[in-house]
Amino acid sequence: MASISVFFVLLFSLFSLSSFSEAYSSPPLKKGLSWTFYKSSCPNLESIVRKELKKVFKKDIGLAAALLRIHFHDCFVKGCDGSVLLDGSASGPSEQDAPPNLTLRPAGFKVIDDLQDRVEKECGRVVSCADITALAARDSVALSGGPDYSVPLGRRDGLNFATRNTTLANLPAPTSDADTLIAALSKKNLDATDLVALSGGHTIGIGHCPSFTDRLYPTQDSTMDEDYADILYETCPAVDTPNTTVLDIRTPNLFDNKYYVDLMKREGLFTSDQDLYTNDITKPIVKRFAKNETLFFEHFAYSMVKMGQLSVLTGKKGEIRANCSERNPESRDYLSSVVDEDEHAEL
Repeated sequence: MASISVFFVLLFSLFSLSSFSEAYSSPPLKKGLSWTFYKSSCPNLESIVRKELKKVFKKDIGLAAALLRIHFHDCFVKGCDGSVLLDGSASGPSEQDAPPNLTLRPAGFKVIDDLQDRVEKECGRVVSCADITALAARDSVALSGGPDYSVPLGRRDGLNFATRNTTLANLPAPTSDADTLIAALSKKNLDATDLVALSGGHTIGIGHCPSFTDRLYPTQDSTMDEDYADILYETCPAVDTPNTTVLDIRTPNLFDNKYYVDLMKREGLFTSDQDLYTNDITKPIVKRFAKNETLFFEHFAYSMVKMGQLSVLTGKKGEIRANCSERNPESRDYLSSVVDEDEHAEL
């Protein structure tokens, strides 16, 4: 009887692993998106973006994480419509002014503006800032050593940005545990595997002390490695110290699977990172990705394409901005800064 039980356990494990890596090329495309959307109107789009980003990263590789993070923060709030790129106005603050976005690097937004200028010179005003943001995120991953995946295009730019409360409600805090994250992502049709895969974006980038010092003060989080905690105490001698540290202590500027090794070594920076290895649902996925970088890359690419289609605007919805940080003049004339919920309705 025991041998039969072991057989079924092994069989289930093999099935799980094979189903994990099987046919994860791309999720279904939303109406209006296409793999070849700019084939005629801007055929050199992707080569332009990549060529420019190679120059950018040669000077500052840290901008790769900044651009990836901007794409995440854009998609999770109002959908992937470039709303996070918009500056505030006299009628109200922008998404950038909401607490979760205060640490987004201004240099990252400038890179997107520069890319938009370069693309428009080549093709005219045909490519949305939302699509440029998605491509910049993909190239940030690929040029840092991660997977090079195809990005469906055809997004249009939103006419409004989200309110402060909407932004806060849609961007889970770094203090969130895995159950909270699973529940939050499920509302966006993203599952636990998507959560763990997308969290792997923390293999590059930095974290700010106030985002994780709750794990140090007043008492140290028991799930944190002692030696790792000592390093963090030196970086953050007080709760609100305005310092930063790398998210992946092993290979901070290389997009690889060492983030998951960090978690298994109890060296995840945020609660939202480390709890992925504590939670019964996400722990097995962390272990698989730590052992198999190819598997992680496959799932990360799949989940990025899936996330990159959240509440996209296509067809005649939204606009193609002349300036990524401003709505077009014809839009500013009659729109307020309050989000229009119908803007992202299905076509």
